[in-house]
Amino acid sequence: MADVLPGTDRTEGKPTMEVKLSGLEDDAEAKVSFWYFDEGEHVDEGDDLVEMATDKAVFNVPAPAAGTLSKILVKEGESAGNGAAVAVIDED
Repeated sequence: MADVLPGTDRTEGKPTMEVKLSGLEDDAEAKVSFWYFDEGEHVDEGDDLVEMATDKAVFNVPAPAAGTLSKILVKEGESAGNGAAVAVIDED
């Protein structure tokens, strides 16, 4: 349902990757049901990071890279639109 698009930001010399939603209809939004990991926890590439829900489907968004989940940008109960960043991973 939603793909993850990497966005690399090299602040402080550390590669980071934004976890972005895509594959939704242009005006569609998905709500965060819950996060599988907390900020500061290590994730492996492919781990389910977050469960998202639209009015039509429930889906998981996988980690696009291994690293530390450094920032959750969209909290549980909040919504994000197509192309929005929902989290940031500091890559290993």
